Amino acid sequence: MHIRTRFAPSPTGFIHLGNLRSALYPWAFARHNKGDFILRIEDTDLERSTQEAVDVIIKGMSWLGLDLDEGPIYQMQRIDRYREVVKQMLESGLAYPCYMSEDELNQLRDQQMANKEKPRYNGLWRPEPGKTLPPVPEGVNPVIRFKNPIGGSVIWNDAVKGQIEISNDELDDLVIARPDGTPTYNFCVVIDDMDMKITHVIRGDDHVNNTPRQINIMKALGGTPPIYAHLPTVLNDSGEKMSKRNGAMSVRDYQKAGYLPEAILNYLARLGWSHGDAEVFTKEQFVGWFDLESLGRSPAQHNPEKLLWLNHQYIQNADPEKLAAATKPFAHDLGIDTEAGPDFVKVVGLLKDRANTLIEIAEGAKLFYLPAPDLSADQIKENIPESVVPALKDLVSAIASSESTKEGYAAAFKQVLAKHQLKMPALAMPVRYALFATTQTPAIDSVLVVLGKEEAIQRLSKVIH
Repeated sequence: MHIRTRFAPSPTGFIHLGNLRSALYPWAFARHNKGDFILRIEDTDLERSTQEAVDVIIKGMSWLGLDLDEGPIYQMQRIDRYREVVKQMLESGLAYPCYMSEDELNQLRDQQMANKEKPRYNGLWRPEPGKTLPPVPEGVNPVIRFKNPIGGSVIWNDAVKGQIEISNDELDDLVIARPDGTPTYNFCVVIDDMDMKITHVIRGDDHVNNTPRQINIMKALGGTPPIYAHLPTVLNDSGEKMSKRNGAMSVRDYQKAGYLPEAILNYLARLGWSHGDAEVFTKEQFVGWFDLESLGRSPAQHNPEKLLWLNHQYIQNADPEKLAAATKPFAHDLGIDTEAGPDFVKVVGLLKDRANTLIEIAEGAKLFYLPAPDLSADQIKENIPESVVPALKDLVSAIASSESTKEGYAAAFKQVLAKHQLKMPALAMPVRYALFATTQTPAIDSVLVVLGKEEAIQRLSKVIH
């Protein structure tokens, strides 16, 4: 079997982590099995679908590296195909026109609920042998309904949930085309999955109730249903279903907040799937390990702290050059001219071990690109004790004659501390303040390497003369 999977979102303006997980797993399954991954845009909801929302979906997937083999394929561009199948179904008796008005349908449902019955269409316009249908009302465009099988059950072996059985008596005759001829979601999905030869449908378990209807339509059309895998819901950190309404962040928000795509992908992978105790892994490892058997059956809960921890791991272990390239846009947003000052790659390499996001690196980098501080006499007096000035003078000389390496500067500090009988903080804090007008910096020997010997000596000299 040549594996073909799909991600089929509705472009309604927002794509959060739970949505993207529904793209990640079919993508990984296709890649693991050297199959095809297809993006299908289900845009038949004309009132809510926008091209802007489509662009958000495509950019989000591209940012995560979820490459496509086919698509995006738009349902609205396939309307003629759907209408052709509806016509064939009418001609073959698989579907029929229903003239029941919305008011009549509402009255029927109200009556059924009053009788404590399940609300459902009663088959009034369903043609049966020997049955006389009501007279066709004038000027009414009918909906088209699928003739759902009567009796028996729909049974499928869900790759996540196990065997599921739904009685056909629970299903009424589904509307497959609206009065204006526009096809409905459950019908389009079936035609698309058949035409695109989809072998595995991996999607959220909010679609479980749609599956028996889709299977019945597909079988009626002579198709073979794909293998279904319904993923448990993703809950937010409050235990509610993740959604925009419940405060979920869009993928674009995470990108703007300085998260790395590798960290997001790793996090999403673990949000309902596992491989032993592996917590941090590459995209290639994930694809190599992925199978449907390892998908979890319980709802996964979003954990912002875990995501931030993962992002830190990826930043900490990233190649400094690649990390610098990813950080530059954030630095530029803060007004930093990364070309006017120390080597930005070295600055990023210095800051990355302490940062959780790219924004934190950019904010930390500001120190190295600000002009040398113009300290007042009062600032110098308050932050650089007179008793330390002789040690600072010796330190300037030691730095001048040392190697421009972390080890060289560390040796210079050690030599001066020993001579003046000082502890490291007593000297390092005034040095930090002289260099940057703050005492909060990374390790001072590493800072000197990045700032540069000449610049460091210039700044220190200002406070000792």
